[in-house]
Amino acid sequence: MAAAQGRMSDGAGGMDEAKEGDRVGSGAAPPAFQAAVQALRGSRLRPQIEIEPTRAPQRLAPYAYAVEATVVDGDQDLADGRLVLLHDPDGHDAWRGTFRLVTLVRAELEPEMAADPLLPEVCWSWLTGALGARGLSYGEPSGTVTRASSHYFGGLSERPAASQIEIRASWTPREGLGGVPDAAAHLASWCDLLAQVAGLPPAGPGDASVVTLPQRRDPQAR
Repeated sequence: MAAAQGRMSDGAGGMDEAKEGDRVGSGAAPPAFQAAVQALRGSRLRPQIEIEPTRAPQRLAPYAYAVEATVVDGDQDLADGRLVLLHDPDGHDAWRGTFRLVTLVRAELEPEMAADPLLPEVCWSWLTGALGARGLSYGEPSGTVTRASSHYFGGLSERPAASQIEIRASWTPREGLGGVPDAAAHLASWCDLLAQVAGLPPAGPGDASVVTLPQRRDPQAR
């Protein structure tokens, strides 16, 4: 599984790279954004999810924080993705709020699943279901589900055909006390989506720790 790369969009433009972690713009980040980022950093997730800070977008919002994650089973990488928390203290008409979450999730597919005509609808329901399962309130969801197949020829003809699903989505988390969304719960629901796309069973009561990658790496190099 290749690392989650490329450009993500919440309808306001593409995703440009900045420095790792949060982008604070000019001056100190607002307390609401700092609290949301701290909640993300302090989250503990199931051990199959390897997660670390990554580069955040420069132009979608004045403040942003991003993480990337890989779903690991033994020596196999089953799925990966990126989650970006955006914050505009002045609000955003399209968001209908001051925070926005933007995600890219992708995984390889079994041929039988790739051929299912209802697969895009099912994958979108996994996203909304993951948020609903944790009782999260959100608004203005939007996104795309893309199914792609690769067939190899010539010198690569021995490789079997491969299929991939990609979910790009964004939504506005409802803000709580002090204008801070429950960022940790949204991260947990996003990891639930990652695990489901990867084909893992639901997390058990003991799956409450997170394995943090020591450094950025290509998820295929295991």
